[in-house]
Amino acid sequence: MIEKRDFYINGQWVAPATARDHQVIDPSTEEPCAVISLGSAEDADRAVAAARAAFPAWMATDPAERIALVEKFLAIYERRKDEMAQAISMEMGAPIDMASASQWGAGYSHTKNFLAAAKEFQFVRPLGDHAPNDRIIYEAVGVCALITPWNWPMNQVTLKVIAALIAGCTMVLKPSEESPLNALLFAEMMDEAGIPAGVFNLVNGDGAGVGSALSGHPEVDMVSFTGSTRAGVAISQNAAATLKKVHLELGGKGANVIFADADDKAVKRGVLHMMNNSGQSCNAPSRMLVQRERYDAAVEEAAAVANGITVGPASEPGRHIGPVVNASQFDKIQNLIETGMKEGARLVAGGPGRPEGLNRGFFVRPTVFADANNQMTIAREEIFGPVLTIMPFDTEEEAIQIANDTPYGLTNYVQTSDGARANRLARQLRSGMVEMNGQPRGAGSPFGGMKASGNGREGGVWGLEDFLEVKAVSGWTADA
Repeated sequence: MIEKRDFYINGQWVAPATARDHQVIDPSTEEPCAVISLGSAEDADRAVAAARAAFPAWMATDPAERIALVEKFLAIYERRKDEMAQAISMEMGAPIDMASASQWGAGYSHTKNFLAAAKEFQFVRPLGDHAPNDRIIYEAVGVCALITPWNWPMNQVTLKVIAALIAGCTMVLKPSEESPLNALLFAEMMDEAGIPAGVFNLVNGDGAGVGSALSGHPEVDMVSFTGSTRAGVAISQNAAATLKKVHLELGGKGANVIFADADDKAVKRGVLHMMNNSGQSCNAPSRMLVQRERYDAAVEEAAAVANGITVGPASEPGRHIGPVVNASQFDKIQNLIETGMKEGARLVAGGPGRPEGLNRGFFVRPTVFADANNQMTIAREEIFGPVLTIMPFDTEEEAIQIANDTPYGLTNYVQTSDGARANRLARQLRSGMVEMNGQPRGAGSPFGGMKASGNGREGGVWGLEDFLEVKAVSGWTADA
């Protein structure tokens, strides 16, 4: 049993103010794999005080110095890759090969992209030729509370921590209590890289405790949160009294619009994307909209692809999918599968219960529903599991209407060989991101949504700007 009860505050590992043990469960076995402490408002206060004290000096450092420290961290992160992958795999159930490649790799690529953006970023720049003595200064927001989820832990930790560091902010990180070991390892790397005391702090806890203490804290200038829409609303309400900046990256219910002229791999690509990470991705293409001419064939193909996906323990190598993160998530997914069947959707692959041969662990069968409509629960709610819902459409206008008929607006997908039509949909789909014909967004592309999927953008130059205030200055003396 791993024991990691201490928090990282002001450059030191310190015991919690009040002992409160929390077991971390291995979702492949349903057995405890570690014990951490859940913090309190007193722990949050200590961490915020350390960040507040460190802020003036850190904000005043040359950006080149901050960049150099992040580069030092990146080398450590690369060297300790195997440790990080093992931690993520054990605590949240990502198969070890995926944890090493995609889960660890997301943190690596985001850090590299931030470094590239930072080296080109002008923290002080002219307003324009019309105002030669005006300057625009990009200045750190201040003390930031960073609250991250369990599903893509290093993806979200690096998107927040690295951007905040380069911007000149100080911070308190509260990772998910479901997958805290990777963040504790990350804190060790921050310490090894020589990040000054108080600049980066970590306090474990749950949302009701440390999360609420941080989001409402009067000495916190910004909250950056990734998680459910319900929690995002609560954080916004708690933060409102202190008028702090709030960045939210929330849920999604992405539509994958497949036209009759889409390429031959469009359906398979959509199913595999949906099932990746056991469906636990906010940008998963969970609603597959297929044009009527291709619908029957697409349903048959989607079922075959889902039936060909293997499910197994996270510790085993291979291209299978692992368990979902915990018992409550497993139960939620099972209930929604049952609801889909009761509401009349046609089950063509998977279904309730564990896959054959797996009697323990939070394993879910890769599931596909056909003949659904957009008013069914499985088409409205974010399931956050390996469950795909397929619906037919006839016209381009109908596809747009169905895709946009959702509270969410994170990522939509378009599959068509008609470039003009693809461009039309990219403009009309109400989401922060649109990916077309299997082409992923480029390095440094902004990640974020609209509507109930949140606000703000993470990644690249947009991610840096989210942790910066804009200051307008007149009467600037050049070369002074």
